[in-house]
Amino acid sequence: MAKVLFKNVNVLDGTGAPPFTGQVLVEGNRIKAVAPQGTAVASDGAHMVDGGGATLMPGLVEAHSHLTFLDTADLESLGFVPPEEHTLRTAKNARKLLEQGFTACNSAASAKARLDVVIRNAIDAGDIPGPRTRAASPELATTAGLGDVRLRHMHRETFAIICDGPEEFRKTAREMVREGVDTLKINPSGDEFVPHCRAHHTVMTEAEIEAVCEVGRMHDKRVAAHARSAESVKLSLKHGVEVIYHATLVDDEACAQLEAARDRVFVAPTLGISYTTLNEATKWGITTQVAESLGIRRELEVAIGNMKELKKRGVRILPGGDYGFAWNPIGTNARDIEHFVSLLGFSPMDAILSATKLGGEIMMMGNELGQIRPGYLADILLVDGNPLTNVKILQDADKLLAVMKDGQFHKQPDMAAAARRQVA
Repeated sequence: MAKVLFKNVNVLDGTGAPPFTGQVLVEGNRIKAVAPQGTAVASDGAHMVDGGGATLMPGLVEAHSHLTFLDTADLESLGFVPPEEHTLRTAKNARKLLEQGFTACNSAASAKARLDVVIRNAIDAGDIPGPRTRAASPELATTAGLGDVRLRHMHRETFAIICDGPEEFRKTAREMVREGVDTLKINPSGDEFVPHCRAHHTVMTEAEIEAVCEVGRMHDKRVAAHARSAESVKLSLKHGVEVIYHATLVDDEACAQLEAARDRVFVAPTLGISYTTLNEATKWGITTQVAESLGIRRELEVAIGNMKELKKRGVRILPGGDYGFAWNPIGTNARDIEHFVSLLGFSPMDAILSATKLGGEIMMMGNELGQIRPGYLADILLVDGNPLTNVKILQDADKLLAVMKDGQFHKQPDMAAAARRQVA
């Protein structure tokens, strides 16, 4: 579609400025003009969309995406899915996330070595629908680290490639570069649900972390770290990791280091998985009592305090909650925006900016993605309602009257449906 003019819309432009009644002209895959309602806009030949007062805003960005995770109840199940079926199911996840208003995804790890790469390439080629994707490697982990599900007498695997020593990490990182990833993912710390590798454990050596970061620098690839412990955060920062996932157990020194690196580093605490593990996993045998015995509540409470402190220090904190497990499924990702408001005390505007403006930045496209501004890519949502008064509406795909990515409608405007709901 060459030109589209959205008129009579409440423009939430992703800059932090108050919304205004206006019109937005899309030409090709870019936003051509943004103007107050009634201002003359050169829109000859444009397809007109009368928003009827609906909110027009940037597409959402998932900062910690796992398109290749399949809503399993344990880690090992991912390893038992053959690559052919896994590719098809990942393609379905990509479509689902786009339907939920996520027009871009920064992958936090692929479940198999080339899955992210293949899906990214297919999306870019227009072969399948899905969000813009920065492809990641599987999680590079140590023996007895997070992701090592092997047994001495039995071969099992999941989302990790197991390495030991800097040379193994270096070689594997180079192989992942060869396969086409954008991001190298490492697991320097553990997780509370892994008995032999808890959240406070730092299980990669400094030399191992340095080896992967060296490969990243040599090939212009970004490194992301599963870093819950304070020490793992410090080591990651020391060697140039740019995306810190979790950072839940940071101490004062780590907070200060994150503040000092705030212009180059992103933090995504992944509150979603902690919240649902505590409150919504009983069906899968994890009652609240079981989750508490694992230390999930304690870590979540510490994380909430730390994220509030990091926000005060100007650190960029983004939503993305490890969606892709049975009790935290793909497609519910927008819940993290609500968690930012209800748990971290973000204003609705700040929470939305974290998922749009900062999302563009973590995608390394901050000068052209995540805002409604002339020259920016036309990744746009038309929302039935005002997310600044209720961010939960972003969790309802039926409230998304239109989803546009790269100037093309994935979901055509459904203004009749909006009118029917207003009458009702």
